[in-house]
Amino acid sequence: MDTNTVPRGFEGNATGGNFPGLRAARWYFDVVSPFAYLQLAGLKRFEGRLQIEYCPVLFAGLLKHWGQLGPAEIPAKRLQIYRMCTFLARSRGIPFRMPPRHPFNPLPALRLIVALDAQPAVIADVFDFIFAEGRDIGDPAELEALARRLGVADLAAATGSAQVKQRLADNTNAAIAEGVFGVPTMVCEGELFWGDDSSDMLDAFLRDRHLFEDPEMQRLTDLPVGQARRLDAPAR
Repeated sequence: MDTNTVPRGFEGNATGGNFPGLRAARWYFDVVSPFAYLQLAGLKRFEGRLQIEYCPVLFAGLLKHWGQLGPAEIPAKRLQIYRMCTFLARSRGIPFRMPPRHPFNPLPALRLIVALDAQPAVIADVFDFIFAEGRDIGDPAELEALARRLGVADLAAATGSAQVKQRLADNTNAAIAEGVFGVPTMVCEGELFWGDDSSDMLDAFLRDRHLFEDPEMQRLTDLPVGQARRLDAPAR
């Protein structure tokens, strides 16, 4: 793999260096998320406006912190997610095939991305392997094939270092500190844009920095809770 090649979705958005006039943003993602794959393909719309830092995180760590189930852990929701992702990909002309098993353990692939400095071409290749080709990174042989594609001869050495593990943990903790609860999430100037379907709102924010300052948007910030559901209460 040529890591100097800018892949689909990353034009004008590579990290590193300072680009006057561009606004800084962080894109938090986990390769377990098909919605992150879909949003990745559309990040080129922010070319010339955003300087994006790509931050792999462990989605399971976010879920544990906020006390949530993952979308694919809710049986009735799981099929709807997969259908929606397939539909969206087809409607946008994005190659898409769900891997043979999902959810899967993304930790080795995330550490591989971190070990390769979260370069845009690496991120795109990993996502394409999983969701364009529909490959199974839960299979050790497939994971090794992905590593070879990325030019990594010793997967265990690349992903097993304490430094790599700590960097991924630090990314996840940084996301939590910014209030990130799901993936993908773009953080720009303290505002969170969660999900593939938030790209339009981010686009509007980049055109109008005062998007969230009108009275109705401000009212939402402190909107009272009418009734809190007791999670430990028996069903009636």
